[in-house]
Amino acid sequence: MVSTTPPRPVPLIAFLVLLCLLPASAAGRVSVSVYYETLCPFCSGYVVNDLARIFRDGLSSIVDLRLIPFGNGWVSADGTITCQHGEEECQLNAIEACVIRLWPDAEQHFPFIHCVEHLALTRRWDAWQSCFQQTGLASQPVIDCYNSGYGRQLELQYAAETDALQPPHQFVPWVVVNGRPLGDDYMNFEAYICSAYDGELPEACKGKHLEIAQQMTASRGDKVCLASKIIR
Repeated sequence: MVSTTPPRPVPLIAFLVLLCLLPASAAGRVSVSVYYETLCPFCSGYVVNDLARIFRDGLSSIVDLRLIPFGNGWVSADGTITCQHGEEECQLNAIEACVIRLWPDAEQHFPFIHCVEHLALTRRWDAWQSCFQQTGLASQPVIDCYNSGYGRQLELQYAAETDALQPPHQFVPWVVVNGRPLGDDYMNFEAYICSAYDGELPEACKGKHLEIAQQMTASRGDKVCLASKIIR
């Protein structure tokens, strides 16, 4: 016989204790959006030498990373996309957009992006297809995505998102942490991540919260590609 006695409510204090015992991973991840273009040497350097660090030191475990490969390009009235560093950049932007769409998890797509940007740093970007073998990602879905024009559609979406930034981006890389554009201080992005995280801080955050208060001056120098310049 099924009992009709109503269940006893869980006391509030017990509920609060359970909340306190939840693992740190229950805290919300910090959103990090990186607006960049594939052939800007400062974007490539940032991806390879700085952003890659969060995957090595464990900071990626508290980050929801979004990569937006469009940068300082623009779309004409007829829908033509023009890129700051020419047609090859347009192609690579679309290729990276396809990879990001096909493998949405940053842990999966970032190694490919890193590989391409490393080649770009050494001006060997035409060897980008070698990154499939290096990362183990299947090449055919990406080629199909690009050849079908879907990569271009993704780029148009990224263009609209980039154009809608408030305040408007002035250069790339343009880094936004939890909706806050870092502007000149983008190289200090790890400190902003650690400051924004509301859970138990990982080891990689030790001392990072101090850097924001101590680095009030611009840290980028001239390490950006300005939105107003066309480079061929």
